[in-house]
Amino acid sequence: MTIKENLNNIQSQLPEHVTLVAVSKTKPISDLMEAYDAGQRIFGENKIQEMADKHTEMPKDIEWHMIGHVQRNKVKYMAEFVTLIHGIDSFKLLNEINKQASKHDRTIDCLLQLKIAKEDSKFGMSSKDVQELLISEAFKNLQNIKITGLMGMATFTDDTNQVKQEFERLKTTFDDLKSLESKNCELQIISMGMSGDYKLAIDCGSTMIRVGSSIFGTRNYSN
Repeated sequence: MTIKENLNNIQSQLPEHVTLVAVSKTKPISDLMEAYDAGQRIFGENKIQEMADKHTEMPKDIEWHMIGHVQRNKVKYMAEFVTLIHGIDSFKLLNEINKQASKHDRTIDCLLQLKIAKEDSKFGMSSKDVQELLISEAFKNLQNIKITGLMGMATFTDDTNQVKQEFERLKTTFDDLKSLESKNCELQIISMGMSGDYKLAIDCGSTMIRVGSSIFGTRNYSN
């Protein structure tokens, strides 16, 4: 199957309200352009430098999503162009994004990352952390960011029930937080689901899926 066929196959199965982020990390620009030529305009990267390099070389109507863990000292390299940052797990990070966005006179959309997996390695905030952040005065003073939703990563397991419970926890938290909307918080996006579990994620309420290997094939680290 070609990248175009893979993309068309996935798109044909998605409900209208679900957005597909093509996870293009480690992939060469030729692969991304194949997806671009097939109509894909949203790409997700997990390394800021790689994303910045690809942004420089590729068409300017692409939406770039930062889906990996973000180091505060690297925010400045993407502040000018990034469309959505998925993995916000602290106020300090949000504050830095706000600072860098203001230098470019723009507002950057962000998703708060909720820790739903049982694995220790997964980053994220508890639902209590998220709630406290959204009602804090410090948050309300941030002029150059907007929280547009939540993101979560399920445990890497074959136990579908566990994954389903974790996705449902994200959806429930999202619903609970809707009452806390303010001028810099407008919750619309639930980003959950990857190549192996996106269908289940959509059933549980996902509105944005992050799919890499099902589009581009397995990542090749030997090059």
